Amino acid sequence: MISRTAATFAALGLAVVLLLAAHDAPAIAGPFTVMDGDWSGGGKLTHANGTNERLRCRANYSVGRDGDTVNLTIRCASDSYKIDLSGYMANNNGAISGKWTEPNYNSAGDLTGRVSGGQINAHAVGNTFSARLSITTGGNSQSVTIRPEATEIRQVSLSFRKR
Repeated sequence: MISRTAATFAALGLAVVLLLAAHDAPAIAGPFTVMDGDWSGGGKLTHANGTNERLRCRANYSVGRDGDTVNLTIRCASDSYKIDLSGYMANNNGAISGKWTEPNYNSAGDLTGRVSGGQINAHAVGNTFSARLSITTGGNSQSVTIRPEATEIRQVSLSFRKR
């Protein structure tokens, strides 16, 4: 028969082991975790008149330890356009918010939307530019669609591969 003191110490020991195991267990990864790293690829820019331009792009996503925040940089170029987008996003239970800047067009603003799994749907509103944005990430591939509002550019479609 185990004494009451031994049982108490055993229970305390078990509680300490469980607390340490819980502390060392990996946290559930946030929705931006799959984006972390360097990506490259290209796509096309579609003008309102239907003509297209090829784009070459690079992206970098620096994801916070919890996977709920990400700093991003996307650089693309065509024969007549250069895009240098940077910003950050934060997740709060599936609702995202953030800020973005694009110095070539002297534009900056806010980003709001939703994230679920590898899918982000957002609305970017700025001082000179607004757009709908969709990012889908799965494995080592990612697609980005940007639909500007009230501009001569109808859509930007990009495909990236993780480097």
